[in-house]
Amino acid sequence: MSDKKNTLTLSGSPLSPGLAEGKIFIYRDILTRLDEFYDIEEKQVEEELKRLDRAIKRILHDLKDLAGRVQEEIDPELSGIFHAHIAMVQDRRLREEMEKEIRDELVSAGSAVRTAFRRWERRFRSLETEIARQKGDDMHDLARRLVSSLAGIRAHALEELPSGSVLVANRLLPSDAVFLSQRTAAAALLEKGGPGSHAALFARETGLPCIAGLTGLLEKVSPDTLALVDADEGKVIIHPGNEEQSAFRKKVRQRREELKKARVLAHQPAVTGDGIRIHVLANVGSHQDTAEAIKNGAEGIGLYRIEQAYLGRQEPPDTDELLEEMRKTLEPAGDLPVYVRLLDIGADKPLPFIDPPIEANPALGQRGVRFLQKYPRLLQTQLEGLLQLSSEFDLHILVPMVTLPRDMLEVREHLTSSASRSGISSIPKLGAMIETPAAALSAGEIARYADFLSFGTNDLTQYAFAADRENADVDRYFDDSHHVIFRLLEIAHADVPGMPLSVCGELAGRPEYTSKLLSRGVTSLSVAPPLVPGIKKTVRQSKYCPNK
Repeated sequence: MSDKKNTLTLSGSPLSPGLAEGKIFIYRDILTRLDEFYDIEEKQVEEELKRLDRAIKRILHDLKDLAGRVQEEIDPELSGIFHAHIAMVQDRRLREEMEKEIRDELVSAGSAVRTAFRRWERRFRSLETEIARQKGDDMHDLARRLVSSLAGIRAHALEELPSGSVLVANRLLPSDAVFLSQRTAAAALLEKGGPGSHAALFARETGLPCIAGLTGLLEKVSPDTLALVDADEGKVIIHPGNEEQSAFRKKVRQRREELKKARVLAHQPAVTGDGIRIHVLANVGSHQDTAEAIKNGAEGIGLYRIEQAYLGRQEPPDTDELLEEMRKTLEPAGDLPVYVRLLDIGADKPLPFIDPPIEANPALGQRGVRFLQKYPRLLQTQLEGLLQLSSEFDLHILVPMVTLPRDMLEVREHLTSSASRSGISSIPKLGAMIETPAAALSAGEIARYADFLSFGTNDLTQYAFAADRENADVDRYFDDSHHVIFRLLEIAHADVPGMPLSVCGELAGRPEYTSKLLSRGVTSLSVAPPLVPGIKKTVRQSKYCPNK
């Protein structure tokens, strides 16, 4: 029986929703515990360099395997994190720094790794952009991998995590989050982590309840203590009493019943209380995503991200390779409408075969359509593949990061020219991704070259509030449910009242805001595959009534 006076309730920021309970497992970083740092003699230098090379080869192999697993089991777009890790490990300058440490300072390979990687980590963290600081986490993760490899440790530190445990940690790095998803943990509680962190992205994609911002957590909890995690509200009860346990489990049962009922009706149309049909589609990146989406009642694919066909390659795919990848991913959709987004590269998503531009603030640089305009051959290959694919699917094309009307005009001209060269008379409908305030306020002009508009509310919020969505320090400014975002939607709808409007950002998957989206003229919502039944249910309980 629990002792009521020992019960502790903590509040933090929910990174991934859900309810869970389990015994606490405390996880500490291996770099603070592993003794792989020592001095060497000059005659040992060459052997240490060989050890370093062997360790690098091992982790490159492991990273390639990890990227493949993430692609197949979690989300192809997230596998790009590990393709970026591969590029970092192979960086010539980093290898030279480690070698210099070994030769000049006569230290072990492990010590050289820690020194060089920490130096790079500090450089990234000192930069002003959060994207750069996020790379600091990547460097820390890679240093840990290399040091473990040098010490002959192949197992991850979370191997000891019992199934169903509630993980408690200072923070989670990318490989931690992937491994955690494979160990069927109940939930994760973190001292640090923002909504755009790698940990948050993996947690949401795998459905792992996760709360961050729990300051001093590691000092407040003990291993094997029962924890009740309500990641919907960002609250956790440690060492709960009988009343708290009973109330929590009742809430869990109610949630399961609600989900069961929603799934029964998932394959029926979503019609509002005032008779308006709302299309609920899914965001996908792989064949598995599409199959799950259709199983859950999605009425099509509202956002297909094709980045996976490009990441991790030494050269870009040709038209046939890209066509085959897209065909495989979309096959389960059959005759349903599919919306394919052109390659959205830039900022924190570099291509291995193109040297990224040096930009003080990549988020405000060559992203999305701007990147494609700089590399028109990449755009041409995509359009050629999509034109061929349009004969097999009800295909629509999304143009990412549109800011000005001429962005759409240029893509439409490329599309028309490609169709003419291929002898194709019927071209797919072309839509603009509205992800900046400028685009929202220019909807009327952009509509001259677009057949529909799709709001990416994640980036729209980031740019509206000048708050990096990956930066926990400005998290209070990143509010995608703020009235400013709905005001931008309202203005766009008023400017193009007859234009089909959709939302594919995370806001679309949050039922508490469904009615507000519909009241701004939105007639299509695209969400993560598991969320389709719940959003359809919410639509049926809402009214449309767009503002005039």
